Amino acid sequence: QVQLVESGGGLVQPGGSLRLSCAASGSSDSIAAMGWYRQAPGNQRELVAIISSGGSPTYADFLKGRFTISRDNPKNTVYLQMNSLKSEDTAVYYCNAKMRWPRDMDYWGKGTLVTVSS
Repeated sequence: QVQLVESGGGLVQPGGSLRLSCAASGSSDSIAAMGWYRQAPGNQRELVAIISSGGSPTYADFLKGRFTISRDNPKNTVYLQMNSLKSEDTAVYYCNAKMRWPRDMDYWGKGTLVTVSS
């Protein structure tokens, strides 16, 4: 019932910036939180950042202040501003929406590839 459409991925040089967007449609009124996960080949999927419906953000420790998550509620869109990108940030980034009603459930986007390379 919830569709997540990601955009903004691509190739960027080390030290550069990129902004990811994720637009939610459908039964988005039941979404408790939205965020971003990433997975590189051979690695486990890991949380990058998540933001609650009230706008409270949570970040992974490895970000060290480089990323910022934000939300535009009228547009049902969440953003991830990525600055000072490093090669180790290269991964597929997945948008995630967490629902608690009518039941606990996760929705996932198809993922967008971020490649940090010169």
